[in-house]
Amino acid sequence: MAKEKILVVDDEKAINKLVCSYLTKEQFRPFSAYTGEEALDLLKKENPDLIILDIMLPDTEGTALSLDIREHSNAPIIFLSCKTQEIDKIIALSAGGDDYMTKPFMPGELIARIKAHLRRQNSLARKAAEAEASLYEYDGLKIDFDTHDLFLDGEPVSLTSKEFEILKLLIQHPRKVFPAAQIFETVWKTTCMENDTKTVMVYISTLRKKLERKNHDTNYIVSVRGVGYKFNQMPKKDE
Repeated sequence: MAKEKILVVDDEKAINKLVCSYLTKEQFRPFSAYTGEEALDLLKKENPDLIILDIMLPDTEGTALSLDIREHSNAPIIFLSCKTQEIDKIIALSAGGDDYMTKPFMPGELIARIKAHLRRQNSLARKAAEAEASLYEYDGLKIDFDTHDLFLDGEPVSLTSKEFEILKLLIQHPRKVFPAAQIFETVWKTTCMENDTKTVMVYISTLRKKLERKNHDTNYIVSVRGVGYKFNQMPKKDE
């Protein structure tokens, strides 16, 4: 169920209310602003996920407001405008807008564009988070996927490339059970044949030995009988 916040900035109350009503039906959380000043105030208070912006407002131009918004937010901006000239669209998009629709517009099309921009925004956010998540730290274990450095209780541990890829796969999906065949096909990037699962068993066994802690009973990689293997720890919350 969608819960994204949408800021609707339009001084035409009928249009503003119409857009908000459609957004509410789609389970979005709309906020109305009728001036640029109100829009900036709501922007700071609510941090909307997307902004619908009229090109003409009583106290400012929509393009000028868009530039102000860009100082505080990277949320997608969809312009609504009575202006149909190509130059108007170019100016709006150059001022930080992501899309441009002319009035009158079909509410269904507006909703479709909103959802498309939110999907794209969410996808970019996920990719950015994945790119940043290269360093993982657990009780006694620290691994950096970018540098291929692994430390166990502060001491470096040397892994082969395949051992590292297996460990990376398991760590990136904590507590998810991977059958040996799936591990083989993901890491070796080829079809798993009858005896290839034994290869995975050998690598898992070697990994476990390398990850054994002195005077500790921590099990990073555990077997699920008849199913496969999983990484059984969660990263520290402050990392």
